[in-house]
Amino acid sequence: MHNIELPTLKRAFSKPVYWLNAGLIYLILTPINMLCLKLGFGPKMLMLTVKATEGINGGVRAFRKYSPKKHDIFVSTFAKSGTNWMMQVTHQLAFHGKSEFENIHDVVSWPDMNAGIVKSTPLDSDVVYKASPESMRVIKTHLSAYNVPYNEDAKYITVIRDPKELFVSSYYFAIGCYGPLMPSLEQWFELFFAEDFPFNFGNTWAEHTASYWEMKEKPNVLVLMFNDMKADMNGALDSVAEFLEVTLNPDEQKQVVEKSSFEYMSKIDHKFHHLPQENVPWGHKLKMMRSGKGGNSKELLSKEQQDRIDRHFMEEFVKLNSDFPYKKLFSKVNKD
Repeated sequence: MHNIELPTLKRAFSKPVYWLNAGLIYLILTPINMLCLKLGFGPKMLMLTVKATEGINGGVRAFRKYSPKKHDIFVSTFAKSGTNWMMQVTHQLAFHGKSEFENIHDVVSWPDMNAGIVKSTPLDSDVVYKASPESMRVIKTHLSAYNVPYNEDAKYITVIRDPKELFVSSYYFAIGCYGPLMPSLEQWFELFFAEDFPFNFGNTWAEHTASYWEMKEKPNVLVLMFNDMKADMNGALDSVAEFLEVTLNPDEQKQVVEKSSFEYMSKIDHKFHHLPQENVPWGHKLKMMRSGKGGNSKELLSKEQQDRIDRHFMEEFVKLNSDFPYKKLFSKVNKD
């Protein structure tokens, strides 16, 4: 590894900014949000807050001025589909298991949300890939392939997760993100089907999945299934290493496996937060690694709700003319 110090970005609010932020949320946004809910307008303040965090250069505009390079590894997943896990795997592979950081976004660029209070290493920075023994760096994005620039020299990885499990994970995560602006479980469920669901990033789950599924035969695109990764982490890690053409010695392999485990990542959960826990009064509720298990959709969803999710997305794939095998992989309709 070259002797280049990896960056550490300042994220913690000063005390005045903390109290200003808390006052704005509790004294202004929360009452307005409650009034909107009472009048039947839904969680309007939450949606405005989500849009504001993207900033004028975030969201689907994030890559409008960027041309991918050979050293770029795009980890492009729908939110709550194993993003942090895959970021850790790919980043540690690029650094042979030896990377240490204060926050994953110090070493992984996230242009979708790198606006204002959400900070990540700049997209045009060369510090990280020059420090990597493989001359690689990771770019995180929740955008579909339609909004991520393509270059046959760059690498693209996506992880596809059952949307029923994704819903459960998103609900618990959102509680830690949105605090008093968080809708009820029933409202969150209805939002899940809307175009402006807070975690859509300009594309629905089906649109994101279909966009990468149609690229799966390209040699520089790797499509993985979340539950397959859970069932065989070592096999998944080997697949990613082969895809990236990274060869490790036994000690390096051991370090990458250890640092990509749920146990290890849970101990440093705070290092994967996009905002420090201490920046908001409810920050202690924010968890990136919650259970490390798949197949948990029954935790919050009734059979009727699970069936509704299945039918909704099977219908959406038909509208998208996608051959993604949803019914075979995820649907419980007519199976139970």
